[in-house]
Amino acid sequence: MMQELSLDALRRIAHGLALQFGSNCEVVVHSLADCDIDHSIVAIENGHVTGRKLGDGPSHVVLEALQQGDAVSDHLGYLTRTKDGKILKSSTIYLRGADGHLQYILAINFDITGLLMFDSSLKPLLSTADEPEQKEPERIVQSVSELLDELIEQSTRLVGKPVALMTKEDKIRAIQFLNKAGAFLITKSGDKISKYYGISKYTLYSYIDAEA
Repeated sequence: MMQELSLDALRRIAHGLALQFGSNCEVVVHSLADCDIDHSIVAIENGHVTGRKLGDGPSHVVLEALQQGDAVSDHLGYLTRTKDGKILKSSTIYLRGADGHLQYILAINFDITGLLMFDSSLKPLLSTADEPEQKEPERIVQSVSELLDELIEQSTRLVGKPVALMTKEDKIRAIQFLNKAGAFLITKSGDKISKYYGISKYTLYSYIDAEA
């Protein structure tokens, strides 16, 4: 029979991973048990990597988990970036309790900035003309306010034009992106998003429900 996950055990695992891989490796445990997205971090090692601390939160992965529920799957070996420009190799593991529901998120963020600087000196010699284009690393934020700002910026980049030049269809596309990203799970996000896009709250909710 599957045992309930223990936060103490996860703290020990996080500590062990951090010691194994050194000070460039941040290990974070987010709790989904109480859905307190403002303070989702319940354990963290080497928080200096991203500038986060115990009680901070959330990140994109927390919103993704809350939005998708039990259907969300692990995301391994992808690139992220910090506010001060560090590039991290990240993995996100979604942990379920005995009932099969999401309970914790274990995130590992390894600072590879120095390794990339070394790699960049070799790349001109090793690169080929048919290499695929690299995807822009996702930004790791330190607060809910920063997370909402980042999601709004992403919605603007998705449309590809400033708000002043957006059509109704453009705004619907941007707002539906925000909805799928879980932005409206953040407290009072509707007020900020309505103001940013110059629409009323009533219009905002009609755009969320509009057919894509």
